Amino acid sequence: MNNPASPSDDSPANMTREELLSAMFANMVVQQTNMAMMLLGKVPHPETGQLVQDVETARMFIDQLEMLEAKTKGNLNKQEEGLLKQALAALHMTFVEVMDAPAGAPAPRIEPGPGAASAAPTPSPAPEAAKPSGPTEAPAAAPDESRKKFSKKY
Repeated sequence: MNNPASPSDDSPANMTREELLSAMFANMVVQQTNMAMMLLGKVPHPETGQLVQDVETARMFIDQLEMLEAKTKGNLNKQEEGLLKQALAALHMTFVEVMDAPAGAPAPRIEPGPGAASAAPTPSPAPEAAKPSGPTEAPAAAPDESRKKFSKKY
């Protein structure tokens, strides 16, 4: 049962150099993707449990993955290439979704369980934000604020 020489053992000591590098590559892609998703406000911060939105920094993580895709073209196996393409596709779709969302309206998110008690006060400001959108002054200011200076389109 605990035979360390068993061929099905996936411990790093029994992996070839190529398998180890492939696993490290996959880990890096997943880390970059998770950081971008967290900064796009789709995944809660692991320490605070709060949602963070920093679009410029998320864009940097996406750009790094795009650079990695360009620089490794032809040097990845099918699984590595598929992982990278899938991660970039998900990030591009999420980025566009965040950029298309109105500036004052938060994207629909699921709050973590422990933060549910603190989430009760947040719905009250949302209706207040909906009330000022009725006057003509608020819609005039919102398009200017929601407009970003990104030239890259997905």
